[in-house]
Amino acid sequence: MAVDPDKVVQLGDARNGNIVPANYGGDDIIEKAGLENNVWATRMDAVLGWARKFSLFQYPFVTACCGMEFMAVSGSHYDTDRFGAALPRFSPRQADMLMVVGTIVHKQAPVLRTVYDQMCEPKWVVAFGACAVSGGFYQNYTSVPGADKIIPVDVYIPGCPPRPETVLDALVKLQEKIQASRHIAF
Repeated sequence: MAVDPDKVVQLGDARNGNIVPANYGGDDIIEKAGLENNVWATRMDAVLGWARKFSLFQYPFVTACCGMEFMAVSGSHYDTDRFGAALPRFSPRQADMLMVVGTIVHKQAPVLRTVYDQMCEPKWVVAFGACAVSGGFYQNYTSVPGADKIIPVDVYIPGCPPRPETVLDALVKLQEKIQASRHIAF
């Protein structure tokens, strides 16, 4: 088969609208285009970060009124499945993202710490709502002034209750953090 060199494009030119026609094929097009030596090289932590950011299994630790907003975000209108975070796990051993949703009181703090400790590495924590971030408007002796007093928090979602768009923005920020992390754990 004769190959017209003007019609052969390099790999990556398809984004400019140059596409190799379907009837071109075989070894001769690969040799003419110089595609036989194309190799992707990357780091293992970059590949794992890319895979992890789209497979977030969340454990919802819901304690208060922000739970309604959490359910709204998990519904079909906002569709967290687009971000790879749609499947909630109700066992900490199967989850890698802990969503602390609502007020944490001192009596619940040991339970939250136990749930966090049972999660496998790598794990991420999201503080959902004003009460989980800073204690909210409950400035009394029973409320913990933020989930970060008990466990390390990766992303904070402010608001009482936070808008679903804010939650989706926080998921994107967490995905960026996961992609940039150099944590390799098997």
